[in-house]
Amino acid sequence: MIKVNVKKGELSQKEIEAYIARAHELYPGKAIESIDLSVDGDFVDVDYNFATVPFQRIRRITGYLVGTLDRFNDAKRSEVEDRVKHGLSGQITHTSQASA
Repeated sequence: MIKVNVKKGELSQKEIEAYIARAHELYPGKAIESIDLSVDGDFVDVDYNFATVPFQRIRRITGYLVGTLDRFNDAKRSEVEDRVKHGLSGQITHTSQASA
């Protein structure tokens, strides 16, 4: 059930249902938590608030796109443990020599 907040005015139930139907048309498959309708005379500002979608990190490890290593066999796990991990070098070390 989508929660609808009407601000600065009034809308009929039929109008609110039309805004809900329009939201489903505009964003099929998205989970809409609520709709804020701000009435300004003959105009209505509409703000859609979507449910957060859980994010799963996908990375390329030893040639495979994976989220977790739980489906890797022992050999693949060993490859992961033995691989060289590269990082960003953000620090530069300068060596100065005093001249005689």
